[in-house]
Amino acid sequence: MSDVPIAVGLNLGHDGGCAIVAGNRVVAIAEERLNRTRYSGGWQAALAYCLEAADLTLADVGVVVFSCVGPRLDEGFTGGLERYGVDARRIVSVDHHLSHAYGAFCLSDADEALVVVADGSGNDHQTESYFLADRTGLTRVGGNRTGRARAGGIGATYEAVTNWLGFDGQESGKTMALASYGDPKAIDLQLFDVTDAQVEGRLERTHDRGLVELAAASGLDLGRPYAWAEPRARDLAAWVQAQTEDALAEVVTHLMAEHRQTNVCFAGGVAMNCVANEAIRRRTGANLFVPPPASDRGQALGNALHGVHLLTGRIPRMPLPGRDSFGRVYTDAEIHLALRRHPAAGLAERYPHRAFAYRRESDPATAAAELIAQGKLIGWFDGGSELGARALGSRSILADPRKGATRDVLNTRVKHREFFRPFAPAVPAEHAGAWFETDRPSPYMLFASQARARHRDQIAAVTHVDGSARLQTVDGTAHPAFHRLITRFGDITGVTVVLNTSFNDTEPIVETPAHAVATFCRTDLDALVFSGGFVAVKTDA
Repeated sequence: MSDVPIAVGLNLGHDGGCAIVAGNRVVAIAEERLNRTRYSGGWQAALAYCLEAADLTLADVGVVVFSCVGPRLDEGFTGGLERYGVDARRIVSVDHHLSHAYGAFCLSDADEALVVVADGSGNDHQTESYFLADRTGLTRVGGNRTGRARAGGIGATYEAVTNWLGFDGQESGKTMALASYGDPKAIDLQLFDVTDAQVEGRLERTHDRGLVELAAASGLDLGRPYAWAEPRARDLAAWVQAQTEDALAEVVTHLMAEHRQTNVCFAGGVAMNCVANEAIRRRTGANLFVPPPASDRGQALGNALHGVHLLTGRIPRMPLPGRDSFGRVYTDAEIHLALRRHPAAGLAERYPHRAFAYRRESDPATAAAELIAQGKLIGWFDGGSELGARALGSRSILADPRKGATRDVLNTRVKHREFFRPFAPAVPAEHAGAWFETDRPSPYMLFASQARARHRDQIAAVTHVDGSARLQTVDGTAHPAFHRLITRFGDITGVTVVLNTSFNDTEPIVETPAHAVATFCRTDLDALVFSGGFVAVKTDA
């Protein structure tokens, strides 16, 4: 056993995955990045990946921590790990919301904070939980009423409207995007009653059936089901978005006053709503931190951080450096194998062979900037992969933001998304205030800022219909290659902003060099750039 405290976190249910915290080192990945199935459950491949990346075996691990959604795990649950030599006494489970709270607080730079967790479901019908946290521990100080149905929670209500619109429950970001096209005042019905941070939603059953029952009881016109393109659907999206912002702001305002705390950490699936996050920060004055893996993608990491607390008696302090990169770094040799289409790379091309040429490049960031300035769509692969749902310059598709038509080209040729979903801008942190109405860093695309009116036409491809943008500010120390790329693009074009979206089509975001090459070949991307020194470009041959 190592003298360094080593904890493994494993998440059951959707967005399964693994994280290992060993001293100051963290390795973490979602199972979907490896098995290529979106929102996948499971943790087995992720565990093997993390152990190999950390150069550890299960014998080195001090504690393994599981979490799940819904009914709690039975006492003595081991996940079958005892078959691999893990002492059952070293395997524990943790409450779903407490795991979220650990992930949010430990990744922040606060010494003490209020932690708010809101999602569609935790354990025992919990949808909202509140904690006070300092470097000695986390204490639960409230949450939704015991006995209140899960359907009455903020996240479950948002999910129900999302289902009615025709989207999967994991696709609430589509509802958020659609909301900008609707009128929230077109529906005069309150969804939530909030009393002293207690949320009582009007739905009595989950998913779209609960919304149908509410409509029948209140005379609400829902329009046609699963018809997001119709005007009524847009108003429904705007309505649930506005109601969610109101409820969250009311909860946070009360908790801040009650506990005399302005540092607020926010986690759970609801915390992925960047428009609501901006509203909370603006309306409450909170010093708000949202970790990039705020959804269940962060459960495994929260579990591991809890495990370190169990091993050491201390809350681990691991503030993020402005980058969400917990995956392993691939070598030039591994990248070269993928570019050569060598079987050892694990490359699986399930589509017709696409010809490309590749070369070594001494300044790949500049090469990428020049390609983007020429109107090319590029895949960008830099360092370890992101754990959260947002591509932040480690596994990104990048494009020129200057023409609104870029959105349509990118959707037609690569992403195949609904027209109303915006693409995000990435801007060097030192230039953010010139282009957007912001005065603080936003490195994780978790806050929505307004593009400055005088610049909106210059960055039309990354400005939403309401003038907002899911902003990413890029720090030169945390993201040196990506920062250099955007800066160079600004030198060429006069616009120090690039369009940044996730490096994928319908599959999960790419993880390995082989995934990157396969997606490059499968889609109509023009080029693929590895920040370590390779550039690949499609050819006609």
